[in-house]
Amino acid sequence: MGVQRRAWRDFISDESGMGVVEIILIIVVLIAMVIIFKEQITTLVNNIWKSINENAKKIY
Repeated sequence: MGVQRRAWRDFISDESGMGVVEIILIIVVLIAMVIIFKEQITTLVNNIWKSINENAKKIY
């Protein structure tokens, strides 16, 4: 009976899977932020590319 109790206690206190849960939560939060701020992100990226293209034309 002591071995089973010790195995159960070790199983309960094992935290090796916590890293996976944390990574999944971070990914979910990032996806939610992209969905919420999609329009602003698109506008920002378009403005950056426009600026890059205008400055590239000045060089050539």
